[in-house]
Amino acid sequence: MPELPEVHTTATGLNKAISGLKIIDIWTDYGGSSYHDGKDNIKNPLFFNKFKKEVIGTKIIHVTRRAKNILIHLSNDKTILAHMKMTGHFLYGKYKFDKKFKFNWEPSDQKSILTDPFNRFIHFVFVLSDGKHVVMSDMRKFAKITLLDSTNMLELEKTEHLLGIGPEPLEKDFTFTIFIKQIGKKPKGKIKTVLMDQSIIAGIGNIYSDEVLWRSNVHPESEVSKIPQTNLKEMFKAIKETLKKGIDFGGDSMSDYRNVHGERGKFQDHHRAYRRTNKPCQKTGCEGTIIRKVVGTRSAHFCNKHQEKF
Repeated sequence: MPELPEVHTTATGLNKAISGLKIIDIWTDYGGSSYHDGKDNIKNPLFFNKFKKEVIGTKIIHVTRRAKNILIHLSNDKTILAHMKMTGHFLYGKYKFDKKFKFNWEPSDQKSILTDPFNRFIHFVFVLSDGKHVVMSDMRKFAKITLLDSTNMLELEKTEHLLGIGPEPLEKDFTFTIFIKQIGKKPKGKIKTVLMDQSIIAGIGNIYSDEVLWRSNVHPESEVSKIPQTNLKEMFKAIKETLKKGIDFGGDSMSDYRNVHGERGKFQDHHRAYRRTNKPCQKTGCEGTIIRKVVGTRSAHFCNKHQEKF
């Protein structure tokens, strides 16, 4: 699942590419009879009809991010909220609809990087006023797209889609004091699980929690209340630095994530723990090995030597 650096990279890319453009038309094949459940999601055909009426003809003002959500702010005081879930990512480029052979959208230029196999699962399309498209490639079709009233950000934060999300870890007002307060809400919790809890801190998932804990010398099963202050300070620092590094490298494409131009990120080339099972620990002077263990319901990757269990 795309985490904060991947979602940030997507939002930044979309903001540069489509701000100021109008939405001319919308297409999707997400819906179906099984989605007649009244939910405000475009997978519900009734909601999608409303969505089209509200969105077509509007101008895109700008694109931002909140936690793992993309927010596309429109000229009619509405905001499109998209959560890419497990396998979704937005792409910007010129597409054509191949109705005769595949009933699908394909890049107009078959030599384009958009022909990457992970970019071919097109299930949602914006037709834009510059003659290009924004599409959602989503292999497992788990992504969520909805429409919210957005007179201001405070009102957006009160919606069910954003309510209860924790603070943004890269904001200046996310201090060490706030960090301690947030993780302290679950003192008996295992630190790996707590770091990934979106009500505690926004945007951290499986990849970056592994990397943060490796850097702060903490075993993923450590109980929050037992972790020494020294390690917590290292963890706070590691959160800021690791997420920034993820953004600098354009996100992590070990799986299927791609940026809006269809390109792979490079953070996977800099892993120290995540998916390095049975490989030697790269920490200077450490003779440990990276091992994998399920913590809660998620895989954790950590060094069996320098990451101490508290």
